[in-house]
Amino acid sequence: MRFRRPGTVAAGADVADPGRGVELRGVGHRYGDRVVLAGIDLTLTEPRVGVIGANGSGKSTFARLLNGLVVPEEGQVLVDGLDTRTQVRAVRRRVGFVFQDPDAQIVHPTVAEDVGYGLENQGVPAGERAARVAEVLARYGLAGHADHPAHLLSGGQKQLLAIAGVLVMRPARIVFDEPTTLLDLVNARRVGELIAGLEQQVVVVTHQLDLLDGFDRVLVVDGGRVVEDAAPAPAVAAYRSLMATR
Repeated sequence: MRFRRPGTVAAGADVADPGRGVELRGVGHRYGDRVVLAGIDLTLTEPRVGVIGANGSGKSTFARLLNGLVVPEEGQVLVDGLDTRTQVRAVRRRVGFVFQDPDAQIVHPTVAEDVGYGLENQGVPAGERAARVAEVLARYGLAGHADHPAHLLSGGQKQLLAIAGVLVMRPARIVFDEPTTLLDLVNARRVGELIAGLEQQVVVVTHQLDLLDGFDRVLVVDGGRVVEDAAPAPAVAAYRSLMATR
């Protein structure tokens, strides 16, 4: 059984409009004097969106904008109408983020404790928390490791743990920042299949171009700008052509 996409936020929370998707309006960002993104105007509503580009192109900063990990210096990012600058807590309830390196995401000593951490922060009752943790660990083959030290898991298991820690929160959207880069072929394939089976909207930053097969839309980022926005085949072709000139 898969997670169901939430249709509304809790009573009293910031009002969201799920039909609006993710909107970037005149977005620009820099680190010191270095411009990393400029002139980004996009609306993302498709179920599967890929983001590709060379190292240093700005794609990871782009990904971090989508749930408020980075706030744009220029312009505005809206998630279902919620502004990442002023409504970041509500945004992060709706947008999960999976880092390239799972060790950056795993913060508790045991597997079950780590998965339950976000639910505890949200005040989910202990009984419900335990049930949701058990469910997600079983789904991703980690039930037998619930009480094991998280740092002793294999690389593939750590990435599944990081993903489970996001999915247990039941966000409407998930951003993956190069989720297969540190994995061997078997685990990279498994993570790709997991992503393909999710009901949430996903945005995937990746260098693994075949991961984008079947996606709805692919953005090519170069020099801080979106230089191609198309279906996977033409977008990947444009990216390969761009890289051939380097």
